[in-house]
Amino acid sequence: MPADMKNMRQYGDAPFSVAVLHGGPAAPGSMAGVASDLAAAGIGVLEPFQTRESIDSLVAELKEILLARAEAPVTLVGHSWGAWLGFIFAARYPGLVKKLILVGSGPFEAGYAAGIMDARLGRLTETDRREARSLIASLHKPADSGLDGILSRFGALMSTADAFDPLPLASTEIVCRHDLHVRIWAEASELRSSGKLLEMGRLVQSPVVAIHGDYDPHPSEGVAEPLARVLSDFRFYLLAKCGHEPWRERQAREKFYELLLRELL
Repeated sequence: MPADMKNMRQYGDAPFSVAVLHGGPAAPGSMAGVASDLAAAGIGVLEPFQTRESIDSLVAELKEILLARAEAPVTLVGHSWGAWLGFIFAARYPGLVKKLILVGSGPFEAGYAAGIMDARLGRLTETDRREARSLIASLHKPADSGLDGILSRFGALMSTADAFDPLPLASTEIVCRHDLHVRIWAEASELRSSGKLLEMGRLVQSPVVAIHGDYDPHPSEGVAEPLARVLSDFRFYLLAKCGHEPWRERQAREKFYELLLRELL
């Protein structure tokens, strides 16, 4: 069972050599299944919850957790936005990162992101598509309350759109923080648009591995092509019949864990 702490959970036994970084931003708990599966394979895993309100403070929080609980240098496994957070952290603190594994990362250049939402909406039923558009409109209106629930529901719809053949896996309810999502994503989007995000790759010293599904609406070429230009040690794996969350995919889950464990052990 995971051990709960104020801003993280730990799985398995020390030494804790791996940290999983959730997406969103502000979707804590979305990597719990991966952390649990890795712990079952004998790996000590930390699951930070990303509680701070800026990218700099999230990086500082992650550093505090790793220095306090992990056996450095560690391997960071980041999903979606968490892949970017791991990338930024590895650029700032290369001595603390043994390896960086990016799972379902967002594209590293803005031009590749233009069609993501259209692709997602196009995969939904008409009923779900109408709901998603209504939720998007609600998220852009000022409100005193309820935005966390709206964001969580929108995330659930996007998860449906992102999946190729999902397994009915049991999962902990994820409560999103709309305020953190807006603040962090605004910063992250600007970093990508300015080119600063990709440029950070020149400071990354550890090996970087990207694992991506061929059905993920985040285009794989937006990860593979930019990173190949700036990283000295980079490998890219494309999984067939696989969406944004490979560990939930009926036809790709086994291959995903095969790759992941090969990189970790």
